Amino acid sequence: MLRRQTIDYPLLIIALLLTAFGIAMVFSAGQTDIPSPIVAGAWKRQIMFFAAALAACWVVSRGSVRLFEWSAWPLYIITCILLAYLLGFGTGAGTASSTKSWLTIAGRRIGQPAELAKLATVLMLARVLASKRDSFRSLMDMWRPLAVIAVPWVLVMLQPDLGTGLGFIGICFAMLFWAGAPWQLLLMLASPGISLVLAFSTGLWGAWFFVLVALVFWYRVWLWEGVVLVLLNAVVGMAAPKLWDSLSPYQQSRILVFTNDPTMDPSGAAYHANQSQIAIGSGGLLGKGFTAGTQKSLGFLPERHTDFIFSVVGEELGFVGVCVALSLFLALFLRCIRVATRANDAFPSLVACGLAALWLVHVIINIGMTLNLMPVTGIPLPFFSYGPSFLLVCWTAVAIVLRISGEGRGKADEVSL
Repeated sequence: MLRRQTIDYPLLIIALLLTAFGIAMVFSAGQTDIPSPIVAGAWKRQIMFFAAALAACWVVSRGSVRLFEWSAWPLYIITCILLAYLLGFGTGAGTASSTKSWLTIAGRRIGQPAELAKLATVLMLARVLASKRDSFRSLMDMWRPLAVIAVPWVLVMLQPDLGTGLGFIGICFAMLFWAGAPWQLLLMLASPGISLVLAFSTGLWGAWFFVLVALVFWYRVWLWEGVVLVLLNAVVGMAAPKLWDSLSPYQQSRILVFTNDPTMDPSGAAYHANQSQIAIGSGGLLGKGFTAGTQKSLGFLPERHTDFIFSVVGEELGFVGVCVALSLFLALFLRCIRVATRANDAFPSLVACGLAALWLVHVIINIGMTLNLMPVTGIPLPFFSYGPSFLLVCWTAVAIVLRISGEGRGKADEVSL
């Protein structure tokens, strides 16, 4: 029997408001002076995708947390196989045509398995971490969760898809922290990445290397762990130029625009970032009005219905509209954390935290790139960006959190939409 009081209505309403907001902005993105049949009709297809996502949400919400835990392994294996398949047969799209992130069947792009892989990885990580909660004493204690995240991460980086790779890293660190890993170990774990970023400045890298060695002695990790960690950071620092050369040209150009003057190539690599900043900055306090954005209407703003839809929000609805969108995302994140803290077991708590991290990482990276605070990586904005893959994943995640919330109240057999 359906019992209304077991449904987390605040969470459901927040997700519905975000989706409605997103569909409205996809509609607005299609209202341009330069005809574009694909973008103009995107909002209708987004509504159909939303209907399918709601159906999936209803089905998933009828499952149980135990079923989610059981399905973690098969889902993880299937998504990793799909990611491996893409390396040989995947296709690109739009400005990322050189990547292999899209699954194509009979000449038609079906979706991006990497989005589903994020959800599967959250479930798999939660299953692994649930048995090790608060038992992290050394870096070796992290080998199992790191192995779980390493497989999909390597596969998406080989596509190459930098944005999705960053998403996996954010999810991993958030879930490790929630599982009780000390911040010192997390900092040491992140040290190779920090060394990679700072290696292009000899002074900064030298200072960081000194801090790392001091941290190793202070935390007193196993001697061999400390030696391996220090040597790894040294190797990464020296190998940074070769790693840079391994990136595709379009990825290099986007990073250069971010780290240097964005006006260096205004009609090339810097075009996306520049036009996005112009659109958001021109919105002012209240914006130019719904569907009245000029950067969008005149076709200057690229990928306006997908990766840069937040720029449309800023231009047309202004600072007020941006604050409304950010407030909804903040409410969604806090609600998920509330569910995680009230969960009746380690696994559901970690899943709720992981899904909150998934959304948060996407929001930070997407909005950051529209403001040129992060490199342009082509990562969608949850519930807003056009496309079936991530919208389906988002609503499946909503269903899982709703179920966890219900079971956390001790009514596992009665929760459904």
